[in-house]
Amino acid sequence: MSAHVVITGANRGIGLSFCQHYLAKGYEVTAVVREASSELKALALNVIDGIDVSLAEDVASLTQRLNGRSIDILINNAGIFHNETLADIDFDAIVKQLEINSLGPIRVTAALQKNLVEGAKVAMITSRMGSIADNTSGGYIGYRMSKAALNAASVSLAHELKPRGIAVAILHPGFVQTQMVGFAGDISPQEASSRLIARIDELTLDTTGTFWHSNGEVLPW
Repeated sequence: MSAHVVITGANRGIGLSFCQHYLAKGYEVTAVVREASSELKALALNVIDGIDVSLAEDVASLTQRLNGRSIDILINNAGIFHNETLADIDFDAIVKQLEINSLGPIRVTAALQKNLVEGAKVAMITSRMGSIADNTSGGYIGYRMSKAALNAASVSLAHELKPRGIAVAILHPGFVQTQMVGFAGDISPQEASSRLIARIDELTLDTTGTFWHSNGEVLPW
């Protein structure tokens, strides 16, 4: 039986490219989305739609629809991006980013923890904008908070899952040309997902809980 990868936020951008790459590698792919795009529907994979990772009832539905299916790789890719500054603060937007970017990946991982086989890998798609040491420009208050919180929680998950032989990757994709950033990035989703897959492939229990750039550089907290 082929190895099984589950990818959240798989509708477009990096998530869609993840699906394409893993299909080419011979994996069974399950794409988890709120609403499937035509590009996703055109692929030969499993689609679980109607899932907002920030909602407990949706994640419970995800668990039921996977129905005990074993998972070899879980990629928590779903996320949103806004910019708040002190001069232009939007607390509702900050809370939404925390719900989706921080709590969403932990909610999904907790719900699917029994599906993860021994030797499985969990990849958290985060951002170097969650690095406190790397913040030299300010702004993006909610996004930075949400990714810093995800990074902290992911290290805890790495410790808790290590006895089960499950490793956790904390991964910054780079500045990627996606709709989320108005296509202003400097690498394509295809290049980003290819580099991220290489980091996931290299992940071991010795490197679990490490914060990596997709290019292989270890990032500061």
